[in-house]
Amino acid sequence: MADDTDGRVAVYIDFDNIVISRYNQLHGRGAFQADHVRQTDPSDASADPQVVGRIQQATVDIGAILDYASSFGQIVSSCAYADWSQPVNAAYRRQLIDRAVDLTQMFPLSATKNGADIRLAVDVVEDMFRLSNVTHVVLVAGDSDYVALAQRVKRLGRFIVAVGVAGATSKSLPAACNEFSLYDDLPGVGSEEGDSEPLDLPHPAEPQPPASRPSGEAGNKPATRGSSPAQESHAVVLDEVADRLNEVAANATEPAAKISPRAATKLLRRALELGHDKAGHDEWLHTSEVKLQIKRMDPAFHEKSLGYSSFSDFVKSRSSLAELDKSSKGQRVRLRPLK
Repeated sequence: MADDTDGRVAVYIDFDNIVISRYNQLHGRGAFQADHVRQTDPSDASADPQVVGRIQQATVDIGAILDYASSFGQIVSSCAYADWSQPVNAAYRRQLIDRAVDLTQMFPLSATKNGADIRLAVDVVEDMFRLSNVTHVVLVAGDSDYVALAQRVKRLGRFIVAVGVAGATSKSLPAACNEFSLYDDLPGVGSEEGDSEPLDLPHPAEPQPPASRPSGEAGNKPATRGSSPAQESHAVVLDEVADRLNEVAANATEPAAKISPRAATKLLRRALELGHDKAGHDEWLHTSEVKLQIKRMDPAFHEKSLGYSSFSDFVKSRSSLAELDKSSKGQRVRLRPLK
């Protein structure tokens, strides 16, 4: 159970902003538009394999962002704003659903704007009055449009944190926040262990030969009397929506997966990295604080389900990663220093 003094965090992600900024950071200014990423469907066999590879390379680690947010306290609300009908955004569906992030659909208002910044700002201010127990706000975006929002959140007495991509963040935004971090500096981002979860990109469908038809049968299904291309398109959309609802319903009945030993090790590493990020790289951390951070990141974590009678025993089993302070009877831990 979380401590009464534990912070309560609300997270707001301008998803288009972070995805586009990350892609342009790795592949050059304007590359997202030049590569027509928004129009690229990785499930299409005709999609440019080079662009699909670049999309994978620029994958945003949602887990690293949410884990960083959880270092300020328990996440009580998390929302991501984007046009989720776009394949480049829909590919993050699994990451976001697994972390219980609410997806807010933003329909495009023009070729370059979808109004996410305005909707996000309205929701934040509304939540500050509606959720009076929220102590921290984490804003994942870099636009100068959010400077006024950050200032307002501070005036309302909340601790405002922003996460942005280097080279795509307004210089005014960090000054308006209580704390700011670059995406590349988040614990786990760009680590050699490859902790970031790959995008949930569908595999291109194999071309199927046309089905043989009995002689005398027309090659194409005749159109229904009175049907128009718009009606047929609408029917296709309804079918896709029905398929998606069936998929969501199927996923809702899936049993909760047991944490694997490898996943538990990653959780320990991330919790220690987050602790050292705040306390210092050589400082000892209290084991209870480290365990609390792990539980914030994944409430399903239980050392007993992994075969350990105590959290200290779990840490001891990862001796190559962490070391316990012998003088504290196993009550303090830190990442094992590199030799």
